[in-house]
Amino acid sequence: MKIGILGGGQLARMLALAGYPLGQTFSVLDPGVNVCSAAVAEQLQGDYVDQKLLAQLAEQTDVVSYEFENVPATAVAFLAGKVPVYPPQLALATAQDRLKEKTLFRELGINTPAFAAVNSLEELAQAMPQIGWPAVIKTRSEGYDGKGQAVLHQADDLASAWQALAGVPALVEAFVPFEREFSIIAVRGTTGEVVCYPLTENTHRNGTLRLSIARPGDAMQARAVEYAERILGRLNYVGVLTLELFQAGDSLLANEFAPRVHNSGHWTQDGAITCQFENHLRAISGLPLGATDTIGHAAMVNLIGDIPAIETVLANRHAHLHLYGKTERPGRKVGHINICAPSEQQMKVELGLLLALVDS
Repeated sequence: MKIGILGGGQLARMLALAGYPLGQTFSVLDPGVNVCSAAVAEQLQGDYVDQKLLAQLAEQTDVVSYEFENVPATAVAFLAGKVPVYPPQLALATAQDRLKEKTLFRELGINTPAFAAVNSLEELAQAMPQIGWPAVIKTRSEGYDGKGQAVLHQADDLASAWQALAGVPALVEAFVPFEREFSIIAVRGTTGEVVCYPLTENTHRNGTLRLSIARPGDAMQARAVEYAERILGRLNYVGVLTLELFQAGDSLLANEFAPRVHNSGHWTQDGAITCQFENHLRAISGLPLGATDTIGHAAMVNLIGDIPAIETVLANRHAHLHLYGKTERPGRKVGHINICAPSEQQMKVELGLLLALVDS
C-alpha cells in the first residue's frame, strides 16, 4: 500500500519508518527543500494548495494522511474527492479553530476551563469579569508550542496582548493552576475499533514539550479514555488522536486535541507493544489495531536545539536515540531520547542522567 502524507517533517519520517515493515511505501508533499522525511519517502515539493501536485499525490497513493493540523483545509477537501483522507475533514476543521474545539468539548460533556470568544479589545475587556484573573488569550487558529498566546495578569496587560496577537479572532480562557498535565493518545480504526495508550504526563518549557512519562494505571486513565472515545465517535474519526488535559484536584479539564500522531507519544516507539505511528498506519489502512500495553517503564526527552554526544546518550543502557536528520538550531526539535527500563527506579535514575546531559 502507498501512503500519502501532507507535511514532510519528523512525524512523516517516523510514520514511514514504522510503515516499511508493513510493506507500505510513502510519498510526502511539502514546500521545503530536502525535508527530513525525504530520506525515507518520495517528496513532491511544492505548495500544499497546488492542485496539480495534490492530484499527483492522490493518483500515486491509496490513502492520504497529514502530520500537522495547520495543513490548508482546501488541500484536504481537494484530496478527499479523489482518495480516502484520514483523519476526516471534520476533525481537521474542528482542531484548526479553538472555539469550535472548545465548543465540541462542552457539547460532549467534557470539562474545560471557562472561555469566551473575543474579536476586539473591547470584547476582551468585557469578557474578563466572567473569565477572571489570571487568564490566557490565544489565537483561534495556527498557534502551537506556545506561539500565538499570552498570559494576562491584570487589566494593563490587555492592550499589549491584543496588539501582539495582531488583532486576529481569539479565545480567552481561565488560567488553570494544574497539578499535572496529561495527554491521552487514542486510535480508532475504519471499523470503529478503539484502543488507547496509558496516560502520558507531560512537562513543558517555554511552551515546548520537554519531557513525557508514561503513567500506566493512573487514577485519571478511565476518565481520559471516556473523553477521547466521545470525541472519536462524534467525529467519526480514523487514525491517532491526541487529547491534551489538565488535572486540577479531582477535575480533568480538556485543553485541546491534535488530529495526528503526537510528540508526547514518541515514547511508544520503544515503550509499547505497538507504537503510535504503526497504529496510525494500521487504522488508516483498514488493518486491525495493535496492542497498546507498555513494555517496562517508559519516558521521552525532547532534544531542542542541540544534539548531545551520541556515545554519552547511549551509555545509558536503556536509552534509545531518535534523530530527525535536521541541522541544529535554537528552539528546533532535532530529535528525542526514549528510555524503557525494567523498573521505575531504573527509569528515574537514567532519566535524571539524560536530563542533566541535555540541559548542560
